[in-house]
Amino acid sequence: MKLQIDDTFVKELPSDPEERNFPRQVAEACYSFVKPTKTKNPQLLHISKDMAKKLGFTEEDTQSQAFLNVVTGNELLPNTTPYAMCYGGHQFGHWAGQLGDGRAINLAEIIKDDKRWQLQLKGSGATPYSRTADGLAVLRSSVREYLCSEAMYHLGVPTTRALSLSLSGEEVLRDVLYNGNPAYEKGAIVARVAPTFLRFGSFEIFAARQDKKSLKTLVDYTIKHFYSEIEQETKAGYIAFFRSVSEKTLNMIIHWQRVGFVHGVMNTDNMSILGLTIDYGPYGWLEGYDKRWTPNTTDAEHKRYQFGKQSNIGLWNLLKLANALYPLIEDADPLEEVLNDYKTQYAGKYLGMMKAKVGLELNDDSDLKLIQQLEDNLRRTETDMTIFFRLLSNVSKGLEVPEKDDVSFLADVKEAFYQPEELKGEALFFWKDWFGLYLNRLHKETDTDEERKLKMDKINPKYVLRNYMAQVAIDALDSGDKSVLNELFSVLKNPYDEQSGNEKWFVKRPEWARTKVGCSMLSCSS
Repeated sequence: MKLQIDDTFVKELPSDPEERNFPRQVAEACYSFVKPTKTKNPQLLHISKDMAKKLGFTEEDTQSQAFLNVVTGNELLPNTTPYAMCYGGHQFGHWAGQLGDGRAINLAEIIKDDKRWQLQLKGSGATPYSRTADGLAVLRSSVREYLCSEAMYHLGVPTTRALSLSLSGEEVLRDVLYNGNPAYEKGAIVARVAPTFLRFGSFEIFAARQDKKSLKTLVDYTIKHFYSEIEQETKAGYIAFFRSVSEKTLNMIIHWQRVGFVHGVMNTDNMSILGLTIDYGPYGWLEGYDKRWTPNTTDAEHKRYQFGKQSNIGLWNLLKLANALYPLIEDADPLEEVLNDYKTQYAGKYLGMMKAKVGLELNDDSDLKLIQQLEDNLRRTETDMTIFFRLLSNVSKGLEVPEKDDVSFLADVKEAFYQPEELKGEALFFWKDWFGLYLNRLHKETDTDEERKLKMDKINPKYVLRNYMAQVAIDALDSGDKSVLNELFSVLKNPYDEQSGNEKWFVKRPEWARTKVGCSMLSCSS
C-alpha cells in the first residue's frame, strides 16, 4: 500500500507527555498517543470503493490482509503514530468538561490529489479519554454510521465519510435501552474519514481551562490547513474564521432540513469545525412530518434536539464557540454580528430551500405563507416527508381541485399519507385550499411540468436511510447475511434516481417498525 502520509496534527500541535494508556485529565495538549487494541478474529464486511480510491488504496490493496489489519487496528501504517484527540463540550446544554476521543483512534493523515484526509478507527479500543468505558463499538451502531455517512454524502449533505465496516471478532457488553439488562453483542469497527475531526469542543476545552496558548496554537493550525484563504494569526483572521464556520454550519443544517435528517445529539463535541455531519449516533429521518420529533431516547422528555430546533441549536453551539474564541479577539461586537447574521440568513435560506422543494423559483409575496400552510397541512394528518415531496413533482399545472368532498386531486401524493381515511372534513378543506393556492402559484412560473419535475427530483430524494431499513440490515448481519447491507449501500449511492426494481425501499415505515427498538427512537448506547 503506497500512501502519502503527512501527519501535521502530531507534528504541529502539543501532545500529552504521558504515553501510558489510562483514563486521566489531559492538560495543555491536543491529543494523546495511543494504539488500537488488537482484535482476535476480524472480518471485513464492506468497503466503500469510492472512498478507498480517494485515499489512494488500489483494488488489490483493499483485498489484502494488510488492508484488513489496518482498518481493524491490528497493524499500523508505516511511519505513523496513532492518537486520540482531547476536547470538551456542552452536552444537552451543560458543560461536561473534558470528553475526547473515547472510542476513536486517529491513524494518519493521507494526502491524495491535493486533498487531506484523516483516517480514524471508531470502536478500536480504550483511550485516555474513555473514562469508565471500553472504547469499543457494536455492530448495530457501526452499521448505522457506515451506511449513513456514505448515504449523506450521496445526498449532497456535508458529512464525514466511511472507508470500511468490519467485525472485530469480539463480544461487547451493552445495555441498549439503559434499563439494567445488558447483553453481549457483536463488536465492530468503522474506519471513517474526514479532512479533520476537529469539533467545537476542541477549542472550548482550552478556553474553559484558560489555556490561551494552546487555544491560539490550535486555531492557527486550523486556519492554516483548512481555511487557508483566511489571514493567519490576526484578530481579523480569527473573526473571519468564526464567520466561515458559522456559514458552513448553517449550510449543513439547511441540508439536514431539506432531506428530513435529525442528528439527535447536537452537543458541541459533535459539531465539526468544517461544518460536516459528524458522530452518527441516535439519528433518524422524519417519517411523519413532525417538527418536534427526536430520535434520541435520552432527549425524549425535553426534545432539545428535535428536527424543528436544529437551526436554533446550531446558533446556540456557535455562541459557545464564539465564547471559546473570544480570548483571541477580545471584542464581542464582531462575534455578535456573525451570530445575528446567522439568524437572518437562516430565515432566507430556509425559505429558498423549501421553495425549491415545491418547485418555485421566482419570488412572490405569497411564498412564505404558502410554505407555512403546507407545513401545517403535513402535520394535520400523518404525512411521510420524503414520499410527499418526491411525489409532489408529479403534480401538473393543469390539475383541478374539485369543489365537492372529493380526494381525487390528491392522487399524485396519496401514497404519502399514513391514514388516508383521515382526509376528510377540516383536513380535506385545508388540503384543497393549499393545492388551489399552490396551483395558482405554479402558473406564475415559467418552467413546464417536465422541467419542474427534473429540478424537484434533484433535491427531493427518493431513497433515504430510514431507521427500520438500517435495522433490517443489522438483523440480517447478525445472522451472517450481508445481502441487505450490500443492497442498501448500492441503493443509497443514487438517492435521487428512480432505480427501477428498488421501489420496495420507497415506502412508508411499516407498522411493525413504529415501536420496534432501533426502528423509531434509539439510545446513545453503542
